[in-house]
Amino acid sequence: MRETTLCIHPPAGEDAWVPAEVGTIPTGASLDALVRRTRLPNDRRTPAAARALVRSVLEETGLVSLLNEALLLTTELSTNAVVHANTELEIEVTADPGGLTVTVTDFAPGPVEQLAVGPKNESPDIGEVAERGRGLLLVDHFASRWGTVHEGDGKGVWFRLDQRKDAPVRLPSQAETPSLGALTGLLRTGNDRHTDEGLADLAADLLSRLARLTGAAGGVVRLDRGDGMGRQLLARYGRAPRENADTIRVPLDVHRPYSGELELDASPVGYAQALATMVAERFSLHLENDRLRRADVRRQTWITFLAEASELLAQSLDVNLTMALIPQLVVPRLGQWCAVHTTDTWGRLQLAAATHAEESQLAQLHSSLAETGPESILARLEEASRLGTQVMFGTPSEGYAVPLVARGTRLGTLAVGRHPKHRHDADEVAVLEDVARRAALAIDNARIHDERRSVARTLQASLLPPALPHVEGIGFAAEYVPTGSEVGGDFYDVVPFGTDQYLVVVGDVSGKGVQAATVTGLVRDVIRILVDDGKAMSEILWRVNRTLVQRGGGRYCTLAMASVTRKGTSLGVCLHLAGHDRAVLVRADGKTSFVGEGGTALGLLETITSPDVMITLDPGDSLIFYTDGVTERRRGRELFGSNRLREASSPLAGYPADVMAARLRSTTINFSVEEPRDDIAILVLRNDA
Repeated sequence: MRETTLCIHPPAGEDAWVPAEVGTIPTGASLDALVRRTRLPNDRRTPAAARALVRSVLEETGLVSLLNEALLLTTELSTNAVVHANTELEIEVTADPGGLTVTVTDFAPGPVEQLAVGPKNESPDIGEVAERGRGLLLVDHFASRWGTVHEGDGKGVWFRLDQRKDAPVRLPSQAETPSLGALTGLLRTGNDRHTDEGLADLAADLLSRLARLTGAAGGVVRLDRGDGMGRQLLARYGRAPRENADTIRVPLDVHRPYSGELELDASPVGYAQALATMVAERFSLHLENDRLRRADVRRQTWITFLAEASELLAQSLDVNLTMALIPQLVVPRLGQWCAVHTTDTWGRLQLAAATHAEESQLAQLHSSLAETGPESILARLEEASRLGTQVMFGTPSEGYAVPLVARGTRLGTLAVGRHPKHRHDADEVAVLEDVARRAALAIDNARIHDERRSVARTLQASLLPPALPHVEGIGFAAEYVPTGSEVGGDFYDVVPFGTDQYLVVVGDVSGKGVQAATVTGLVRDVIRILVDDGKAMSEILWRVNRTLVQRGGGRYCTLAMASVTRKGTSLGVCLHLAGHDRAVLVRADGKTSFVGEGGTALGLLETITSPDVMITLDPGDSLIFYTDGVTERRRGRELFGSNRLREASSPLAGYPADVMAARLRSTTINFSVEEPRDDIAILVLRNDA
């Protein structure tokens, strides 16, 4: 039973309003009255939805003369309920030939005066009253009659606006179809809304228009974007459709992975079904635009991801580092965990690297990957490697295994486990296969680079003496630093000849690679053969020059060659420089100087000049030979230079030859954080007598 309090306008000079006796709402409604009722959420958009409902009833019944007052009072009461009651509200609109009745009910505890009326207003001027009490003063001022209502757990305020006698009234019949204006408003497209909130607002707007035209109490739109979250509530208007009730359900016409439906709390009679279908089709177009926009953004994101992954993989030429980098790129973008297996010589899979989004699960992941059996992950990985195609593995670690194939060679597999709440879609699987191809190429490139580096190291070692001779009273020591994966042209050698005599050679062939290595070997072998034949140093230089001119392939060689002869406690050194940097002479007392006179590089001209310089090394004196990899070591635009080498050599006086060579090597390398661009060769001759 609904309990109401009726308020009527008092005579002039009396109180603002006077409660009447308890009774029914004096609406004067007849049998042909139009009644609309809906429940709205506690939301900032609720007053607008309430106004829209009242406006639609007034337009359908032709009571447009009451529009301004009705909208004003509806706004005040609905706003008051949202702000102060802080609950859902129910609005009932009744139109009859005599006028309009609107009831706004909230569900907050306490008397209606406490929530709606607020503090009493002492001022008779409506413009000077307290804001909280203004709502009922407006109702009292404009309404023909008004009152409060208590029903169940709800309470509220109703007002009545009587129609003027000269205003026409039109009530729609059950069979009446919507007007052209109403349909135009329903189909009118708004601005493009590219956000989730924009789509939700659009859906709520369409539901409110549809409810006004069909008299539905409410409706919902549910949407599943295929992201693993299931069907979610996108928008709701009024009361949610009741279970086991006679409602209208229209599926949304969208492409996969999207799916959804529109449900309206109305009977599928008359034109309601057709209007609901029309609204669903219109909203489906917006959803299709949203799906295509999201797909485009996602593809652009994947393209950016693949480009960044390729750049990172290309920067690494180390096999182990490359395989460790791959899982870090995949997780968590493409899965919860990732593992890289490589094949050994017998084709068996070996775990190379693995990672998990949760570090605490990494040990369990390693255990799962080590399990054997027909249903194990390892079995599925072996199947993917054997067949050369992607293979899906099931619970408990659902995911995909993709073979790693580069240049027709199967290198292993890439396994990725899906996220707990998200399955891999077709785009993600395609991206995963693309990542596997790029990763396989990166691994293969790193292996090729490693093999080339190993070959270069082996070839370079063959061009250098395995060990320098150990001679009592004479110290020989050398340091060599190769660079890159190509063979350099720097070399050194110490060749014994005659009686207690030695030939010291330090050279640099132009260029790098196999051709430079071939010329280096040629020069080294020719020198050794000529030394064994007892040729003089000048003749050795002349024959090496002729050989390079004839067989050097346009390459040239700089050479520092010195014969060492013991003379009592001293060493006599005859030094020839064929286009090479001058040697550094370090006396026992730490004084340093450059020695040698420049000559012609070998392999450039038919004739050469190479003056000799005689040097005497007393006990404790040293002679340092080096290549341009030392002096041209760079730190930005600054070179290490020969003067810095000379300054670094002075404190080393008195040290053994091997210590001097090692210290100079360290000083040269530490000059810059950059990798050396050229091979570095240092040879130290010291009088240890």
